[in-house]
Amino acid sequence: MESRPHVALIGMMGSGKSTVGLWLARSEGLRFVDLDAAIEEREGRSISEIFAADGEERFRDIEQEVLAQCLESSEQLVVSCGGGVVLRPENRAQLRDRAWVCWLRASIDTLGQRVSSGDSRPLLGDDPIADLTAISSARSDLYTETAHEIVDVDGLEAEQVAEQIRRVWPRPVATT
Repeated sequence: MESRPHVALIGMMGSGKSTVGLWLARSEGLRFVDLDAAIEEREGRSISEIFAADGEERFRDIEQEVLAQCLESSEQLVVSCGGGVVLRPENRAQLRDRAWVCWLRASIDTLGQRVSSGDSRPLLGDDPIADLTAISSARSDLYTETAHEIVDVDGLEAEQVAEQIRRVWPRPVATT
């Protein structure tokens, strides 16, 4: 596999993408970008506010634009993607072409322990476990299609997951 400059972490909400991404970036001396935080900064409002005011489709448009900007960076990045980034074929293609993509896979039990409906997560309602199960089922094949590697995170701390990623990540070859 040819090397890709960026590392992108994908997976369900609560899988640890942001925490692991920060650990990984720090350990590798790279810049970390949380895609959701970058969207909030660009738009001047929270993800929940974007969903409420403009709907999910507009949020996905913005997400696609911000992802493309990150992946066009000449600086090597570790990017923590939102859980739904894989819903658009264009995003999946860009991620596979421009980043080494790692799916942080977590069981519904793990996800349920980490997230709740009161967590500013617009896709979760009154029954977070049922919602997580439905979302995971709908996205699992998309994560598989997009990922170059899968790391199971159940029972692991963020630094342990970051270390597993470091062991399997094919580093880009430096060019001069």
